[in-house]
Amino acid sequence: MAASLMQAPLPWLPEGAAEVTRGVGIVADEDGSGQVWVHGMMTFCWDAGDEASRRLAMVQLTVHLRAASMRQAAEALGIESSTISRWAASYAREGLAGLVPEARGPKGPSKLTAKLVSRIRGLRAEGKSLEAISGLCGVSVFSVRCALGLVAERRQAIAKLAGDVPGDGRPAAADDDDEDEEDEEEGGEDEEDEEGGELPVLPDPVPRDGERALARFGLLGEGAAPVFVPGARYPLAGLLLALPALAGTGLLGCARQVYGQLRDGFYGLETMLVLLVFLALAREPRAEGATRVPPAALGRLLGLDRAPEVKTIRRKLGELAAAGRAAELQLAIARHHAGTRPDELGFLYIDGHTRAYFGTRDVQKMHIARMKHPGPATEETWVTDATGDPMLVVMAEPSSSLAAQVKDLLPDLRAVCGDRRDVTLCFDRGGWSPDLFAAVTDAGFGLLTYRKAQAGKEIPAIDGEKFTPVTFAGNDGRARTYDLADTDVTITVTTGEHKGRVLELRQVTRRDKGRQVHILTTRPRAGQPDGLPAAAVAWRMGNRWREENYFRYARAHFALDALDSYAVTPDDGQRLVPNPAKKTASAQVKTARTALADAEAARQRNLDQLRSPAPGTTAIITNQDLAQLDKPVQAARRKLDTARAAAKAVPAKIPLAAHNPDMMQLDAETKLITHAIRMAAFNSEITLARALGAGDGACAIIREALTASGDIIPGDGTLRVRLDPLSAPRRTRAIAALCDKLNAAGTRYPVTNLILRYEIKPGAA
Repeated sequence: MAASLMQAPLPWLPEGAAEVTRGVGIVADEDGSGQVWVHGMMTFCWDAGDEASRRLAMVQLTVHLRAASMRQAAEALGIESSTISRWAASYAREGLAGLVPEARGPKGPSKLTAKLVSRIRGLRAEGKSLEAISGLCGVSVFSVRCALGLVAERRQAIAKLAGDVPGDGRPAAADDDDEDEEDEEEGGEDEEDEEGGELPVLPDPVPRDGERALARFGLLGEGAAPVFVPGARYPLAGLLLALPALAGTGLLGCARQVYGQLRDGFYGLETMLVLLVFLALAREPRAEGATRVPPAALGRLLGLDRAPEVKTIRRKLGELAAAGRAAELQLAIARHHAGTRPDELGFLYIDGHTRAYFGTRDVQKMHIARMKHPGPATEETWVTDATGDPMLVVMAEPSSSLAAQVKDLLPDLRAVCGDRRDVTLCFDRGGWSPDLFAAVTDAGFGLLTYRKAQAGKEIPAIDGEKFTPVTFAGNDGRARTYDLADTDVTITVTTGEHKGRVLELRQVTRRDKGRQVHILTTRPRAGQPDGLPAAAVAWRMGNRWREENYFRYARAHFALDALDSYAVTPDDGQRLVPNPAKKTASAQVKTARTALADAEAARQRNLDQLRSPAPGTTAIITNQDLAQLDKPVQAARRKLDTARAAAKAVPAKIPLAAHNPDMMQLDAETKLITHAIRMAAFNSEITLARALGAGDGACAIIREALTASGDIIPGDGTLRVRLDPLSAPRRTRAIAALCDKLNAAGTRYPVTNLILRYEIKPGAA
């Protein structure tokens, strides 16, 4: 049973003792014997060569007596804390017999050649850590120690390989000190055989306890560097297929540009972003999803002993959100998207997305189209490129219209597109606003939208003789037939800063089953600079549904509407909102207007009766009769005038603080960051699917490949990913062809110099 010291420590240690902690020290004699002193008393001792007693003393000191921690004792002995932890486990399992050292592992180097030994020594001379050298050279840390002469039993063999041994076989510089004997026990045998040999299945990762200890005190820097252990059948190894496409999204570079780095810790910025993208591609996009993916499995893909778990992920996301630069990140990613995909920038689709909220906070209500009823929600404005791939999202002000959102977005879009004048903005009828059309034109953008009828008016129908059947093939090669009429219209701006301005627009009308759908654009006709055929106008407008399809796909696969953060902030109390009293006053006006109409109808019926007496009789209508009939009408008219005056006196909008001072807004920073991550995951997946070129089933094949198992083999400047076969030979062959395309990209694993190389296991295809 474990005991703990309750007395106050006596801070006395004998001369020559190495202090472990206050009042506890270790005396190591030259002959290998030693003693442990605790609070002025020699508590444990061992003789020279009695390794089992030395280990027992450390276990008793740290586990049973609890006079010092394993880390403190390990530092005093010059070993790793995991070594003492392993001794404690062996003692608990086997008793004293578990502490008796026994020879383990090979007695001579297996993969170390003279050339490799020379390279290892050169890397060590450059100041690289043992773990980094292990990853660069594709051998275990124990093999690196052997090559550097840090393991006594192998020092002579390595010296022979390096040419340091004279002809008699004796080392040129003998060193009899047994340096870190425990390191030999940690290393075990080499984990990878010669090229073509068998790999160990799910080997243990490189121990990172020392780096974690440094990170705990803020001494590690930007994060632990990835170190990969060669092994077979790693779960989710297929996620590494996404790294070339992820590099193309610019997420990692833009995040580094915007945020710099996270606070000193074990997990760096790139590591966290790659992890979150991997989780999204594994269909666990929320932080809570990390509980359903083994941390050790994801850790192997990150080159670490284990991946961060939910609490760490939330803390890191909170740190990024606290910087308040999520909007900058979104714009940086959009600029990168525009720079790397200039051909897809000709048409930008803009749409608002309503994210329903089901919590208990008092949040602004708005109409949720897919649910067909109003409810608490937040509004987002999304911008996608010509293929429907997302490139930018911003949080909209509560209750703002799509037209207002697009108008506010124009400066950001101009910053993203630079000086390009051939960019056309496309949105649906929710953005109908002649004032917006003028602003879009003034900002140097083209316009493409549906025409919307004004209140109480209908759009004039186009004469049937002007329609012509046109066949058009879009970028997908599918031929489509449209019945189109191409005309010109003028629209006058009646409200806003451009009030009174007359806009001359091109109208392309599509006739479908007798119904006419009118599309407005500023793009000229074919044959003119930047001209667009009428059929292309109709096809581009129909392409707007690609953005809606992204919303559906991302909601199902990437938790587009997930909350991601439970934090809320008070809503702006000075924000103007519709006045509920205005609605009540308007209802009273409507009621009074109805009452007046009823009174007038009743008066008319009574007059008709007086004017149509029975046959043979005469009716005389006096002024008094008319006045009596008109009394209800006059009373109803006075009530209507009073109601109108009262309604006019009620302001249409009032500050939110006067209506609902407790209203909240959902956290936007975390949501924009997670949107950026999931956009990168979606764009990576869709890029792989297009590179696959396998038709409509490409996304399904990619989803399976991303969750496939495989081998990970670090080598000389490379990281080989050898995937297991998929569920069908056809799919396996498709992924094998994709691997060749990815290899041509020469992508580096993030924050390393390892070039990724992909392949399918021999014979699998």
